[in-house]
Amino acid sequence: MRVCDLVKLGRERLESAGVDQASLEVELLLGFCLNKKRSDLFLAATTDVEPDHEREFVTQLARRVNREPTAYILGVQEFWSLPFHVTPDVLIPRPETEFLLETVLRVIQGRPEKSGLTLDLCCGSGVIGIVLALETERTVVAVDLSAAALRVARKNGIRHGVDGRLVLLQADLCSAFVPRPIFSLVVSNPPYVGKHEFHALQPEVRDFEPWLALDGGNAGMDVIRRIREMVPRLLRAGGDFFMEIGADQGQAVIEMFADDDGLAVFEKVEVLSDYSGRDRVLHARMMA
Repeated sequence: MRVCDLVKLGRERLESAGVDQASLEVELLLGFCLNKKRSDLFLAATTDVEPDHEREFVTQLARRVNREPTAYILGVQEFWSLPFHVTPDVLIPRPETEFLLETVLRVIQGRPEKSGLTLDLCCGSGVIGIVLALETERTVVAVDLSAAALRVARKNGIRHGVDGRLVLLQADLCSAFVPRPIFSLVVSNPPYVGKHEFHALQPEVRDFEPWLALDGGNAGMDVIRRIREMVPRLLRAGGDFFMEIGADQGQAVIEMFADDDGLAVFEKVEVLSDYSGRDRVLHARMMA
């Protein structure tokens, strides 16, 4: 079949399966099989595709029709304009997490760098820690409960040349650290999906992404509550904590982080909205 015929076939099948942006998805899959950019597919529209490449594309298309995410099929996802290795052991990096990083870098820009380490808590594929290592040239400690996720993070650290400044640690949140102030910056994208939301998730998320990285308990706040208890013991005076949150969790996390039985722990607690106006990032700064 010709390139244009495969594009048409793929678009029709994905649209029938209810996949959003079917044309884009088909071009990504076919471009991967043919080692061509999306723009090159248009130039090669009437070119015949070799049988081996056609079979590979049809196989990948069938997986996508079954709602398996394209990132898992291809084994790569673009994030921060960089390619990151992904497997079903890690969440697929999302634009919301790019907004988290943009917020972190904007807030700390121009501030004198404090002594102390940087922590990527619930690191998954390592995208947060790796981008911070690239953009700030800091050494980052990246923690995750999943050994499989840490293997993906290690591969990404090597891929982007920061493995020498990325310390990977398997642990349940902050349990591996002695409770003393050793970090000047902590950034986290924790599990924050409530169990009641599970049925409403897209099949790509519900059926394929790791529930360990999504499950925030009944109201989505269980892991966040544990982080609230641990992080103040690890942050240095004036240190910053940033966390991605669900769009309906802003008020709850403000109250959780502002309340400490009448004792002021954070001098600043705020929730920042993303570009669509949804609550997305909690920022809390320790008392100086």
